[in-house]
Amino acid sequence: MTSSMVVPVIDVQNDNFKELWPAMVLAIRTASFIALDTVSVTATVSVFILRCIEDRYKAICNAARTRSILSLGFACFKKLENKDDDTYLVQVYNLTLLCSEEYVIEPQSVQFLVQHGFDFNKQYAEGVPYLRGNDKGTDSHGINMRMLFVELLRARKPLVLHNGLIDMVFLYQCFYAHLPDKLGTFTADLSQMFPAGIYDTKYATEYELRFAASYLEYAYKKCKLDNSKSLEVGGNGRHLFLEFCKYSGHLSSYVDFRPCLAGSSLEGPLNVCQRFSAYGWCPNGSQCPLSHDTDLIIQHDEKNKVEKKKKRKRKRKNSSQGNVDFEGASENKQAHMELKDGEQGPDQVIPDTDSKPPPVTEQVDGTPAQGSESGEKMTTEKVEEGNGVAEPQAVSAEEEMKTDKEKVEGNGVSEPQPLATSDAAKKEKSKRKKLEGGSHRAGFDAFMTGYIFSYAATLTERVGEPPRLESWLPECLNKVYLSGKSVPMHIVKSTFSKSSKAHMHKMDIVWGKSFSSSVASTAEGTV
Repeated sequence: MTSSMVVPVIDVQNDNFKELWPAMVLAIRTASFIALDTVSVTATVSVFILRCIEDRYKAICNAARTRSILSLGFACFKKLENKDDDTYLVQVYNLTLLCSEEYVIEPQSVQFLVQHGFDFNKQYAEGVPYLRGNDKGTDSHGINMRMLFVELLRARKPLVLHNGLIDMVFLYQCFYAHLPDKLGTFTADLSQMFPAGIYDTKYATEYELRFAASYLEYAYKKCKLDNSKSLEVGGNGRHLFLEFCKYSGHLSSYVDFRPCLAGSSLEGPLNVCQRFSAYGWCPNGSQCPLSHDTDLIIQHDEKNKVEKKKKRKRKRKNSSQGNVDFEGASENKQAHMELKDGEQGPDQVIPDTDSKPPPVTEQVDGTPAQGSESGEKMTTEKVEEGNGVAEPQAVSAEEEMKTDKEKVEGNGVSEPQPLATSDAAKKEKSKRKKLEGGSHRAGFDAFMTGYIFSYAATLTERVGEPPRLESWLPECLNKVYLSGKSVPMHIVKSTFSKSSKAHMHKMDIVWGKSFSSSVASTAEGTV
C-alpha cells in the first residue's frame, strides 16, 4: 500500500513562455535524464496493423506532416548526490501548443479528445505557436519551441519515452526538420541527435520488468507499489525517492498541483474489466459496468500471481508424490505475453502506442482502434483521477523555489478511496474514475514515464556500488517498442544509411559548422 503525494506540474502557455524560459532551460541542462510525452492527433488509418515497419514509418510521417502536436510534456529528473539510495529532484512542465499552419483534425478525433478532458478553448487562446518542417525565418533564433528543442539536443541527456515511435516522428517534424523519406535515415539522424541514448519504458516494462500489462498508468502504479513494498519490508536493494520544488509567490499561479491518492486495500469481489485491464482502454468507456480502477486491476493481478504460485507449489508436490494435478486454468485475464501487441485477439484491432498486454492499436488519426496502444497513449495513460496531472517545477534562480522531499512511500499510487456519502455521489465518482483519458495532460504522462525509468534503473544497481549514470538500463538502450513485433526498433546509424541533408544542416546550427566537417572526416577515416 502506498501513501499519497502531490506532483506539481508547471503550466506553460504563450503568455508565460518567455518568463519560464530560463527555468525550463536550466532544468534541461542540469537533468540526469529527460522524460517526454506528446498529445497529438494521428491519422484515421491504424498504422500498427502494417506488418512492414517501413510502411508504418511512412504512414506516421504522413500524419506528422499533415497534423500537429497539441501539447508537450517533459519531466527533468536530476539525480542528487550524497542522498539515500536513488534520490531525484523532479521538475515537470506541461506546454499547451498551437501549430501556426493549417493542419488536419477529424471531428471524431476532436470528440475523443474532448471526452478525455482536452481543453481546445485553452489551446486556441493560449497555445505556444510553432511551425512544422524545416526552419523558417527566425525559427533558429530567439525564444520559441524550435529553440527549446535545440536546448534539449545540446543538453546531450538520455531521452525517455513510453511507446515512443509516434512521439519521435512528430517531434522531428514539428520542432526539428522535414522528415526523411526512409526509416533508416530517420534512425541514423536520431542516433546523432541523442548520443546519450533513447529509452522506451514500454519496451522496458514488457521485456525487462515483465509486468502483466504495460500501458503507462498501469506500469507507473505498479512501479510505485513495488517500490513502496520494498521500503516497507526493508529490502536489500536500492530504493527510489523523489523531491519536488516548492513554489511561492507568483510562480505558484502557474503550478497545477495534482494529488496522487494512496491506493486502498479493497476487499470483496474484484470485478474488473478484462479489456481495460489488458489494454488500458475499453470501448464502453464510462458506461462499462465493470471497474476501470487501475489500483484494483493491479490488486487483481497480484492476487492471481499468488494463486499461481500456490498452484505451482501444489503441482510440484503432487508430482513428487506421483499424483497428477488436473486442475483447470485459473480465471485470470489473459497473460499479456501470450498475445503480443499487434496480434489480433477476438474483436480487437492491433494496438498502437501505449496499451499493454494485448496490444492496443493507435490509429494514425487520433481515434483509438479497439485495444490500440496509441489510443491508449492519448487516452488511458491519462486515465484515473488519482493520477493527477503533475507539473514540473521551474528551475530558476529565484529563491522562491525550495525543495521538499517525498519518499517513495509518499509516492503513493493514486486511488480515490473516500467513501461516498450518497448513491448519487458514488455513481458520479465511478463515472469520473472511468474517464480513460483523465485530464489528458502530457506533463503528468512525462512524469509517469520518468518514474518508471528511474525505478527500473534502481533494479539494475547493486547495493554498495555507486550508480553509473552512463549505464542506466543497458538492455534497453536505443530500443523502441513496436506493436505486433517481437523485436524492437534499434536507433542506430546503419552503414547503409546516410544522415539526411536537413538533419546535417540543423546540426550545424546546433553545434556550429564544425559538425558537418567532423562527420565527414570520421566517414573518411572509416573508408
